Order: sequence, then structure tokens, then C-alpha cells
Amino acid sequence: MSSTVASHRDKRSLDYALRSGLAGGLAGCVAKSVVAPLDRVKILFQASNPDFQKYAGSWTGAFRAGLVIYKDGGVRGLLQGHSATLLRIFPYAAIKFMAYDQWRPNLFLSSCSYQLPNTESNFRRFAAGALAGMTSVTFTYPLELIRVRMAFNSRISDTAGRPSFLRAIHHIYHETALSSTPPSTAAPRPKQLFESFPILKFYRGFTLTVAGMIPYAGTGFLVWDLCRATFYPTVDGKAQLPGVGADLAIGAVSGAISQTVSYPFEVVRRRMQVGGLTRPDRWLGWGETTRAVYVSQGWRGFFVGLSIGYLKIIPMTGISFAAWQVFKRMLGL
Repeated sequence: MSSTVASHRDKRSLDYALRSGLAGGLAGCVAKSVVAPLDRVKILFQASNPDFQKYAGSWTGAFRAGLVIYKDGGVRGLLQGHSATLLRIFPYAAIKFMAYDQWRPNLFLSSCSYQLPNTESNFRRFAAGALAGMTSVTFTYPLELIRVRMAFNSRISDTAGRPSFLRAIHHIYHETALSSTPPSTAAPRPKQLFESFPILKFYRGFTLTVAGMIPYAGTGFLVWDLCRATFYPTVDGKAQLPGVGADLAIGAVSGAISQTVSYPFEVVRRRMQVGGLTRPDRWLGWGETTRAVYVSQGWRGFFVGLSIGYLKIIPMTGISFAAWQVFKRMLGL
């Protein structure tokens, strides 16, 4: 019992949290760098970039889209927006994995006589994952929006140069409605929400992101933890540690399942994030964006890019979880 208590105290310490966060941040950067070109193509498909719609819907289309990007901008074109990705993914992954380690042992109070504080349950796994994902996305969402805007811009000439991180921030902050009425005859209009609070432009699609994070992160951590507990159970008080190959496989399975469950949320979220390029004057709501997707593409529109999503998410999640465990062991956790 004393060793168990010591273990719990150690996991709740600031030192453990910081080390776990560092391991998670490094793991996220490694995983994202591996799949960066696929991520760029997927964003173009999800956001219905007009230059790439003809390639959407098939594995070969994703490959051809990648070739077009490479011919237009070379390797830098495939990695367009990756600088913003790394700036976002390190704190995002660090907070997510650190928060998961902290949320799980604290979900049930010791005062619950029917539930011991160290008892595992699928509800705890799901809830801890969902809360960890929601915590991380709350702090890093503006960086995610900037990354999507940079990746969505498919033509170098559109912005008189390759979209940079600072240029994307400047454009988002200063984007305004385009009026078809000549300035001399335009009637005075009340200030829009984005004009009064420009910082809100960096949170387009945030509420839907939080809603989609519940099934995505919750399911991902549930499957991850459940598979490890099932195939590598604790025997005689000693935990069996999976190898790197097993962690890769379990992480890949958890990523595939969580991606399928949450993908419609992601498609609508991408449309809302790039909404500032088409409707910079106002906030596009869930219902309006969902209807637009359905009217233009039917129910299949909510799963456009899912095939390339699998191609990306399976290795990325597998590498992310496995690297997290490797870095944790390197940091003495």
C-alpha cells in the first residue's frame, strides 16, 4: 500500500507533471513532423480549397494533390504551415499528456466509499482523456487557427509571397468585411462583433473544437489505456510494460477509432476556421456551416478527406503515444 501511495504522490507532484509535459511535447513534435505533408493535403480537402477539390475522395487523389503542391512549392510547399504547427503542437501535446496524468487520479474523490481512489474504470479513462484534450485546446487554439490559415493558402501569389506565421497573424487580426457598396454611398452600419473584439477572430470554430475534442481525446485515451491494461495487465503488483512496437500498434488503433468517431466535427471546424477568408465580417455558426457542408456534398461531405486522415492519424498517433512512453522513460518517469 505504501508503494502505491508513494506512486500516487509522485505522479501528482510538480516535478512529475513537468517531466510528463516535456515528454508529451517532444513526442507530439516528432509525430507531427512525420505526417506534416499529409496534414497539409488533408486541410486543403477538409476546407474545400477550390484548387484541390478535384483530388478529394481517394488515396490516389491525395497523392496527386501532394505532387501538385510539390511542383508548385517544393518541399517547403508540403511543409507550409508547419512552423505554426510546431509552435502549437509542443504546448498542445505537453498540456494534453500532462493533464491526462493529472486528471485521471483525481477524477474520483476518496470520500466515495464505493470507488477506491486508485480503481481504474473506462469512464475515468474516457473522462480524463476528454478533459485533457479540452484543457490543451483551450490554451493553444489561436495557434491552431493560424496553422490552418497558412496551410489553406494554396497559391503563393495569393498573398504576394509565401504565407508566413506573422503575416497570417496580421491578416487574421485585420480582416474585415468586403462591402459591395461604394464608400461614398455606403450607409453607416453598427459595429460587428469582430470589429469590437478583434481577438475573437483567433477563436473561429472554438466551441465546435471543444465539442469535437470530447469524443476524440476521450476515445483515444480510453482505447489506449484499455488495450494496455487488457494485453499487459498488472500481475502480483508488478506492471508489465509494453515494448515500443506494442505501444505503436495500440496508439495506431486508438487513433483510428477516435478519428472515425470525431471526424464530422473536424470537417465542420475546418470550414469555420477558414470562414474569415469568405465571411470575414461575422462568426459562422455550427448550424450554418453544417448545413452548407450537407447541401454541397451530402452526408459524404462530413467524411471528405477521411481516407487521408487515416493515412495520417494511424502513424501519427502511434508515434505520439510510443514516443511519449520512450521520453517518459528517458526522463525517469
